[in-house]
Amino acid sequence: MQPSANQHLFTQLQRIAEGLGKTFAPFCEVVVHDLTHPKNAILAIENNLSGRNIGLPATELGLARIQDPDYPAVIANYANQFADGRKVKSTSIGIKNEAGDYVAALCLNVDLTLFGGIQAAMAQFTAIESSAVTETLDAANADRIRQTIDDFAAARATTSRALKPADRKQLVQDIKRAGYLEIRRGAEIAAAHLGVSRATVYNDAK
Repeated sequence: MQPSANQHLFTQLQRIAEGLGKTFAPFCEVVVHDLTHPKNAILAIENNLSGRNIGLPATELGLARIQDPDYPAVIANYANQFADGRKVKSTSIGIKNEAGDYVAALCLNVDLTLFGGIQAAMAQFTAIESSAVTETLDAANADRIRQTIDDFAAARATTSRALKPADRKQLVQDIKRAGYLEIRRGAEIAAAHLGVSRATVYNDAK
C-alpha cells in the first residue's frame, strides 16, 4: 500500500475516532495509532483521559502487531490502567492493509473510576437503613382486591383489562359483596387494575 493510500485510511480512522469520542464522552478515550511509524505512532486522541500527546510511540500491543501479522485483530475489554493508576477497560482493534500487514490500530480506553464514582453514589442513594418501623403506602387490602380481579379474569382465560362488560359487572358486584368497595380507595384500586374509571366501577356495582 502506498503512503497516499495509508493517509486516506488514517483520515477515515480519525473520523471514526471523532465520532466514537463524541458518542462516549466523557468516559471513553479513543486513540488512532499509525503502526507504520511506531516511534511516533499516536496520530489522534479523542477525549484525552490518559494525558498522552500526539506523536508518542506505539504501546507493547502495537509493537506486537507490527511484528506478527497473525496477532489477533480485536482484543476486547482487557484490564489496563493510566499512568496515574486509574483503572481502565480497553479494546484494541488492529487494521491491516491489502497485503495483510498491520498498519493502524483503533483503541478505546474506558475510565472505570468514573463509573465507580457513579456506582458508589447510586449505592448510597438506594441504601435502606435497618429499622423496626414498617409502613405500607398502599391500602391494606389492595393486594387482595387485585388478586381477586386477576383470579376472576384467569378463570375466564383473559386479563383484568380485557374482561367483557358483563363479566366485569359480575366481578365488581362480587368485590362489593366482599366489602372491598367499602375500604378506603377500594373503588380506585379496582378501577386502576381493571383499566376503567371509578365511575364505571360504581355503575357496575349497582
